[in-house]
Amino acid sequence: MRHARGYRRLNRTHEHRKALWANMAGSLIEHEQIKTTLPKAKELRPIIEKLITLGKRGDLHARRQAASQLKQDAYVAKLFEVLGPRYKDRQGGYVRILKAGFRYGDMAPMAIIEFVDRDPDAKGAADKVRVAAEEAAED
Repeated sequence: MRHARGYRRLNRTHEHRKALWANMAGSLIEHEQIKTTLPKAKELRPIIEKLITLGKRGDLHARRQAASQLKQDAYVAKLFEVLGPRYKDRQGGYVRILKAGFRYGDMAPMAIIEFVDRDPDAKGAADKVRVAAEEAAED
């Protein structure tokens, strides 16, 4: 029986999992779509849905709770200024998981996790800004 076995350990320590979820949640908030393995995507979904719920609340306590889970203040700002208002009328189900075949090399099942009403321009926007700033600095 599998009583009291509520999550996947993913062969990692507690600290490693905590850092993994913070990094993956931040990447998903930044890019609004990421590709990862299917078990990681399935474990990330409840974490990111709870963060979106905090973003919908929008008060100071919710902001501090989100900041304690995320690594960068830019992720917290986007969560409360962009994603919270975007999903204010939705009662849950903020992300979807799409199966994406198997990874070459170890045949791990891959998945794409993305926000339901995502902004297609958000993916790679920070990299485009960084490259444009580097080109402007060279000129």
